Amino acid sequence: MQAVTVVPLEAGSVDLTQLPEPPEQDGPVLVRTRAVGVCGTDIEIIAGDYGWAPPGEERLALGHESLGEVLEAPEGSGFAPGDLVVGIVRRPDPVPCPNCAVGQWDMCRNGNYTEWGIKSHHGYARERYRITPDFLVKVDPGLGDLGVLLEPTTVVAKAWDHIERIGRRARWEPRVVLVTGAGPIGQLAALLAVQRGLEVHVLDQVTSGTKPDLVRSLGASYHHGDLASTGLQPDVVLECTGVGQLVFDAMDLMAPNGVLCLTGVSAKGRTLGIDAGEINRHMVLENDVVFGSVNANRSHYEAGAEALAKADKEWLGRLISRRVPLSDWRDAYERQPDDVKVVLQLAG
Repeated sequence: MQAVTVVPLEAGSVDLTQLPEPPEQDGPVLVRTRAVGVCGTDIEIIAGDYGWAPPGEERLALGHESLGEVLEAPEGSGFAPGDLVVGIVRRPDPVPCPNCAVGQWDMCRNGNYTEWGIKSHHGYARERYRITPDFLVKVDPGLGDLGVLLEPTTVVAKAWDHIERIGRRARWEPRVVLVTGAGPIGQLAALLAVQRGLEVHVLDQVTSGTKPDLVRSLGASYHHGDLASTGLQPDVVLECTGVGQLVFDAMDLMAPNGVLCLTGVSAKGRTLGIDAGEINRHMVLENDVVFGSVNANRSHYEAGAEALAKADKEWLGRLISRRVPLSDWRDAYERQPDDVKVVLQLAG
């Protein structure tokens, strides 16, 4: 079968190659991949920045944002042919650590997890895969191919889960939310904030086009420029860019008892001049919290599926700026200025 694969850590090795049919030991449910979303992680793996092939193999199939259709499923599995499904990315380590042992593999303590399409297991950018039912999630049939947005939605579903847990340390009634970055993660973070009935603001650098229009269509406010120019003092900040200066500016901007969730990954080797003492003083005296969040567990996939099911389908459809057929697969991994979310269409 065809698959988009790379030799991990070897830049320029991405290609459409042949892989054997998925092995029976991967699970009893056979799924045909309909689509995979392309994100920054895929681009970084293609650039040779990181990635791990399955043990004993040279190449790694990409793709961790998936949508598939069940072809075969055993009786009693909870799945049937024709179901639209999304495969979970991370698998617990075999030891397991205390978190992995209770299904919170997104909080793995020892790093021995695997991630489909990233670390030590083929991903979903292949025509078929096998999987166990406990790592497969149904999506609302009404979503159709928009179900490919589920994995990125889980990132912000987890972020909101942890924000709300932290907020419960005291009587907390957040009102204003600031999202930095209007890419797909930022847009979905704003969507989940709007669904919570909050006043939502999104900051990005572009001044016109699809991204500002999407934000305004949610009923949220769009800003460009620096954080100070917004005039906001948000109760919650979701940082979705990984821009170092924005991270520290946001720390200094929050309201008392504010919560800042970092979902963007910053590049190494950049030095910033900051007043660390002032930031520390602000955070201590106002009980602020800053935390990082990555990946998701099954509960976040279920929460993300629920959020997408009640979202406006026309708005979700506008998030997908390009659908690229498998025959033109290289185009999916070439960024274009107006891209929001690019999807590689394998079938359907």
